[in-house]
Amino acid sequence: MQFTYNKQEKLKSKKLLKLLFEDGKKINVFPILLLYLQVEHASNYLIQAGVTVSKKKINKAVTRNRIKRLLRETYRLNKPFLYKKLKNKYIFMFIYLGKEELKYLFLAKKMKEVLDQFQAQITNN
Repeated sequence: MQFTYNKQEKLKSKKLLKLLFEDGKKINVFPILLLYLQVEHASNYLIQAGVTVSKKKINKAVTRNRIKRLLRETYRLNKPFLYKKLKNKYIFMFIYLGKEELKYLFLAKKMKEVLDQFQAQITNN
């Protein structure tokens, strides 16, 4: 498994997004909320993921875009460890809940915690 996050791995389908927000399960490790759902999708990858940052909480587009870049990067670097234990296909949405930009190392630690909790939940079910 490579450390990639290419076009097929990005969650863009409006139908899947609607399904995720209606039926998805939540894992919250402040400042990251993970919505996930086990569902079949057209991608060759096991996970399709998206990232969002609230415009109400982070007013400046420059800051919002930087936070999204940081979230995508932390996910990209932790993804190979996640794929080792997956058998089914999932869709993810990472939602940033903070009101200010945080440091990369802090976000990386929180992303790892979120993904560890996800692994624990799917292992238990």
